[in-house]
Amino acid sequence: MMRLIQKPGNAEYAPYAEQYIGLLPDDGLVLEHLAENLRMTFRFLSLLSEEKLLYRYAPDKWTIKEIVLHLADDERIYTYRALRFARNDNVELPGFDQDSYALYSDANQRTIDDLLGELATVRAATLSFFNSLNDEALTRTGIADGNFMSVRAIAYHLAGHELRHLNVIRERYLTSA
Repeated sequence: MMRLIQKPGNAEYAPYAEQYIGLLPDDGLVLEHLAENLRMTFRFLSLLSEEKLLYRYAPDKWTIKEIVLHLADDERIYTYRALRFARNDNVELPGFDQDSYALYSDANQRTIDDLLGELATVRAATLSFFNSLNDEALTRTGIADGNFMSVRAIAYHLAGHELRHLNVIRERYLTSA
């Protein structure tokens, strides 16, 4: 059974994160949403052809395979930030260049099953970590890439981030390809 984590107030995260956090209901079930998101991502993406997985709707946009690996990379980084903040580490953390990560990821040379398997492994660690935190740790905060965020806001960010990318795939990759 997964613990309840109350949705953060908007004072617990930078304004940019609303595009992700705002996609989640205020039901405290963010860990359940993360688990369901992964099942939905598997069902949705595992049915796509290799041609669709490698499609770019514009020259500077990622392929769907690169998006999947981006989800895993982003989740690793944000969960690391949550770990640091939960343990009351007050050192400001650096940002990362997501476009550079995608460029050097070699995601397009991997199978979708391999990429989804990696995302599943990362998600299992994420769920275990957030499920282990007490209420006080969830409300601790820190700064990364110049942005303030609470630990629980990171959990909601992760869940919404995946939903946002799935919406973009539906809107820009599957209607255009």
